[in-house]
Amino acid sequence: MKKIKNICCLGAGYVGGPTMSVIALKSPDIKVTVVDLNKERIAAWNDEDLDKLPVYEPGLAEVVAEARGRNLFFSTDVDGAIAAADMIFIAVNTPTKTYGEGKGMAADLKFVELCARQIAEVATSDKIIVEKSTLPVRTAETLQTILDSNGKGVHFEVLSNPEFLAEGTAIDDLFYADRVLIGGQQTPSGQAAIQSLVDVYSNWLSPKQILTTNVWSSELSKLTANAFLAQRISSINALSALCEATEADVDEVAKAIGTDSRIGPKFLKASVGFGGSCFQKDILNLVYLCRHFNLPEVANYWEQVIIMNDYQKYRFAKKIITTLFNTVNGKKIAFLGWAFKKDTNDTRESAAIYVAEHLIEDGAEVHVYDPKVSESKIKADMRYLWELKGLTEEKIKYKLAQIFVYTSPMEAVHKAHAVALLTEWDEFIGYDWNAIYTNMYKPAFVFDGRNILDIKKLTAIGFQVKGIGKY
Repeated sequence: MKKIKNICCLGAGYVGGPTMSVIALKSPDIKVTVVDLNKERIAAWNDEDLDKLPVYEPGLAEVVAEARGRNLFFSTDVDGAIAAADMIFIAVNTPTKTYGEGKGMAADLKFVELCARQIAEVATSDKIIVEKSTLPVRTAETLQTILDSNGKGVHFEVLSNPEFLAEGTAIDDLFYADRVLIGGQQTPSGQAAIQSLVDVYSNWLSPKQILTTNVWSSELSKLTANAFLAQRISSINALSALCEATEADVDEVAKAIGTDSRIGPKFLKASVGFGGSCFQKDILNLVYLCRHFNLPEVANYWEQVIIMNDYQKYRFAKKIITTLFNTVNGKKIAFLGWAFKKDTNDTRESAAIYVAEHLIEDGAEVHVYDPKVSESKIKADMRYLWELKGLTEEKIKYKLAQIFVYTSPMEAVHKAHAVALLTEWDEFIGYDWNAIYTNMYKPAFVFDGRNILDIKKLTAIGFQVKGIGKY
């Protein structure tokens, strides 16, 4: 069994940065180096001003402050970090393919493959390779094939160690993990590699929190965990539409079924729809795999989760348009929130992007405030979507001119025809809604896409309030 003294992580994003920071904090005898080709991102990780870290997570700045410079390092020297490491985590992006075979569904593994080839080229000593990125089943086999072709006699063991972090609570999820899953080959050397990683996590987690499996079960477990969670959200969102049609209250329905011990209350909060880097990508990947293995009925089942999520975003946008007398052309719609959930600056697959697209297509002006998302990021999100849809540069610029971003919420809502709450940031609840009402056009509408506002209170002020699954 190999004692791990030097860890390298390829990828300094939402997974690699926080995970390695906590490992470094909890394992002061292990040198942890996070590498990335993006110089600006590494510079941000090394910035003395911890408010400038490229990833926002509650508690992350404190962890980085304690470990950085002691045994936690951020660097662009990828080759040097690979050569020195005993264990290498691969935490690069695996987006859904936008081209070729599997377009729109399959995971794009080009960055993972490039990592494997670089490791094979640089490594001169035996190493343990850990899949941290979310990957399709049997990707480890591909990695092993590439690594074993290095021709240097270097031995590699590939482990699957999927992350189960929720953005916004990632640090607590790492500190107090429900479970850590480690999959590896069922061989003596594979079991020894598993134990080496178990020992790393054992620096702060108990043995009962660390599960070991074969590598294929580990890879599939990540996809299915996200699929099950997303399924619950789409299920309650589907019922929210029925609640609105029947004058039921979706929150009351969710509470009633959530008290059933067989069901439980988690992930039964109706909303404008789920987003983030994992849910949609992983379900689409699962659908693609099912079709690849000639399981069309299974594929269709899971694809419906995505269809329902897309419908929920469209339904919310349509509700805004129909409520505002069937036109939003030239009207100011204020968005509170752009991140896909609170306590993160991640906007990947955020519902706000798609709601904004629908409204802008109908001629609305979208005025945005989010406490952690910049104007450049918001406009980059919309540009990326429109580029994928093949819009001309002229058309994109025209549409981008309909988006306005503010650093003050009161500026965003000033003289708005409607306020749409897209992210459940806690601060939105405590705003001076009397002042907001005074400065809006009348009738003043509020569309609560997260069901966090007090409808009775807002109605008493004078607002016309529309929630999700509320009549």
